[in-house]
Amino acid sequence: MSGETPAIERRGEDIVRANMPLVGHLVREMLARVPAHVNRDDLLSAGYAALVAAARGFDPERGVPFPRFAAARVRGALLDELRGLDWASRSVRQRARRTDAARQELTAELGRTPTVQEVADKLGCTVEDIEHGEGDVHRATVFSLQGFATTTADDIVTEPGAGPEEMLLRRERFGYLRHAVDALPERLRVVVSGYFFEERPMAQIAADLGVSESRVSQLRAEALVLLRDGLNTHLDPALAAENPPKEGCVARRRAAYYDKIANRGTLRSRLAMTSLDGLPVAVG
Repeated sequence: MSGETPAIERRGEDIVRANMPLVGHLVREMLARVPAHVNRDDLLSAGYAALVAAARGFDPERGVPFPRFAAARVRGALLDELRGLDWASRSVRQRARRTDAARQELTAELGRTPTVQEVADKLGCTVEDIEHGEGDVHRATVFSLQGFATTTADDIVTEPGAGPEEMLLRRERFGYLRHAVDALPERLRVVVSGYFFEERPMAQIAADLGVSESRVSQLRAEALVLLRDGLNTHLDPALAAENPPKEGCVARRRAAYYDKIANRGTLRSRLAMTSLDGLPVAVG
């Protein structure tokens, strides 16, 4: 018995080491849909603890692959970690929507991204109010994979055990998201890829583009709005119809962007970006 217990412990350690990349993937997936203030290391710690607990409670005779068994528990641990942050107050979410609406209206009117001063004038507040409130806005604004809509912590993590139809829809959404990112104008694509997918600091992205960090923040906000509207156009036309772009050059550029997303690939190529379990795979 004494010789068997260390062997079991070693197998558990091997399982944990082999599946540590799974925690990294789930954390990256989560960070792409939560405010910038959420600490990556805190999520990793919670995820690794859940992975160890899953390895201890795993029974291979049940016929469930360990990655699938562990993923449900890691997602639950990450959700619990987010619930403890208490960042989604109603007033802050309303402020986020007002600021976002003001930026969209000014972008349509000016044909470019507005300055912070212009947004402040539009809202009838000071630049300091905008800048000081930006942290709260980020804490309240969560862009979901389904369309980057403002939501709450309980909506972030998908329920485990999705059925075949739900999994197919989820994989299609992921493919549309990647194609929507690829179709973004170059500067917006650099910001989104660098900040969300490569996890690069905003200061580093700003240095590469030769702009200020506040400008990178504006570009990120502009890209997220464009991504949200592009995904809604293809995945939820009824929702997209609620916020149609005004006529003119801005509307034409947006229509061209939506067409680029559609022409970027097919259902088969979008599904090929994920495994049957919905995890990203390397594609050529």
